[in-house]
Amino acid sequence: MSALVEVQGLSVVVRNADGGETAIVKDVSFSIPKGRVLALIGESGSGKTTIALSLLGYARRGCRIAGGSIRIGETQVLDLDDEGLYALRGAKVSYIAQSAAAAFNPMKTIMDQVVEGAVIHGTATRAAAEAKAVELFAALALPDPKGIGARYPHQVSGGQLQRLMAAMALITDPELVVLDEPTTALDVTTQIEVLRAFKKVVRERGATAVYVSHDLAVVAQMADQILVLSDGEMREIGATDDILVRPRHAYTQSLLAAAAPQPRGEGAAKDAAALLEIRGLVAGYGRVGADGMPATRVLDDIDLTIARGRTLGVIGESGSGKTTLARVVAGLVPAARGSVLFEGQPLPTNLTERTREQFRRIQIVFQNADTVLNPAHSIARILARPLAFYHGVRGEEAAKRIARLLDLVKLPATLATRKPAELSGGQKQRVNLARALAAEPDLILCDEVTSALDTVVGAAVLDLLAELRRELGVSLMFISHDISTVRAVCDDVAVLYSGCKVDSGRRKDIAAPPFHPYADLLISSVPELRSGWLDGLPARLAVEAPAPGAGKPPPGLCTFLDRCPVRIAGLCDQVAPPRRILEGGKEILCHHTGAELEAVQVTKASGPGSRRRDETERI
Repeated sequence: MSALVEVQGLSVVVRNADGGETAIVKDVSFSIPKGRVLALIGESGSGKTTIALSLLGYARRGCRIAGGSIRIGETQVLDLDDEGLYALRGAKVSYIAQSAAAAFNPMKTIMDQVVEGAVIHGTATRAAAEAKAVELFAALALPDPKGIGARYPHQVSGGQLQRLMAAMALITDPELVVLDEPTTALDVTTQIEVLRAFKKVVRERGATAVYVSHDLAVVAQMADQILVLSDGEMREIGATDDILVRPRHAYTQSLLAAAAPQPRGEGAAKDAAALLEIRGLVAGYGRVGADGMPATRVLDDIDLTIARGRTLGVIGESGSGKTTLARVVAGLVPAARGSVLFEGQPLPTNLTERTREQFRRIQIVFQNADTVLNPAHSIARILARPLAFYHGVRGEEAAKRIARLLDLVKLPATLATRKPAELSGGQKQRVNLARALAAEPDLILCDEVTSALDTVVGAAVLDLLAELRRELGVSLMFISHDISTVRAVCDDVAVLYSGCKVDSGRRKDIAAPPFHPYADLLISSVPELRSGWLDGLPARLAVEAPAPGAGKPPPGLCTFLDRCPVRIAGLCDQVAPPRRILEGGKEILCHHTGAELEAVQVTKASGPGSRRRDETERI
């Protein structure tokens, strides 16, 4: 048999409320040669994870595998009884989930959990399994391979935990590894190190794998073949380069177009009147000391301005202070020092001191619509509340405004009677946005509003935001960890690292050097939509993000000091960096001059096929 994995005519159905069944995977067939990686790609609801789980002989609650066959090696998976499935899962077929944090037991050491599968399935003794685990830790580029197993899950970073989950999956030398969106929840800089480690181990061990993702750029680095799915059906399958360069199906072409977002046009002129001004902002969480400072200082000396009708992008890794900044502006977190001015007037830092009009004029749209839309209320009731609260509108007039709001966010009026659970992720995020628009605000704080959405749906939301800005003249603070998204929708950009603003300027300023070294790391870490990009990266872009509780450099010094690849010994570790104003008004917080940084970064920016060069020309 030439193929290790062979799937023929796979069909999966879900049970409806009326007792009937609806097909969610329809007649899917594919094969995977030994040592090759097949990617399953498509939007949410396309059937990717359902197919991947079927390879373990598993269907989620309410679903069943209704037809077809799955062969892995000599094993016919769908013919197995419970005992056979027990022997299959974790031994012959292993699974790497999207969220390692949810998969690990916080009460057990990492080593206990990594070797558990090998011990249970009898593939190795405890001592042999631990020795193999240390080998895997080293192969996956984890720090302190001999000691990390003694730690608990909360004592390592997210990227390290994701690689430890890979070690857990590989400990039994499975015939097939299923990776289900394993880097989606990671920051872009962490994602690169995890992808690099995954690819190295898969290649060295000759592993056969199925990689589930909605990110074509990530898939381009990992897969030999791509299967494109939509609505549970195969759209096309082929070699990775063929799919990326010569897509045949219109749906694949739409995925590729959405993966390379284009600039949505510019807002009001740069010299438009300031709507929001932030000066010397310091904020954080925890007990406030005698000096008025919080126990955990998250933001330090932040200066920002958003002009009327313009969009400011705020970008950085998890823990950089992005969401805290939005919460300070919204009044949800008090400022310890500094000022927040709205149209030149101070905004009270205490939520209880703000007026209803101030609440109305500044609205926030949170990342996860599932947690902010009341599941017991209809969409009409959700939208009616701000209409009544801010404008006193009820009854028939409220119904008319609700219809207009739904039309504004490109949703049909028929959705008004539905509840959030009956909507897709993209529809719920549009309702989330419509609720903010109901207040008729001047400023909307968008906190990672597309990060939980598929590429195509996220692109549609970006189009909507650009259209609303043009039609309504609303200003936006757009928070994201995705540099491509920020480039597409924002006029101005501020880069935060560990609570400090390290780089800021116009949109064009993040298309070509010079950058702050951290901004350079962010930009360099965004996967390109071509095979081989990951293999061509330097062995290490920068020192990896520290694990939780690892601490920061001494107060006053550069917060990026321990990770900076161009730090100057005897200067960066002794003296606070100056804030430099470069040509065009761009700011960087660094000891290096703009010319020095440009000399280091320009080679990467101007090489053949360089994405930075192409973006400079486009922007």
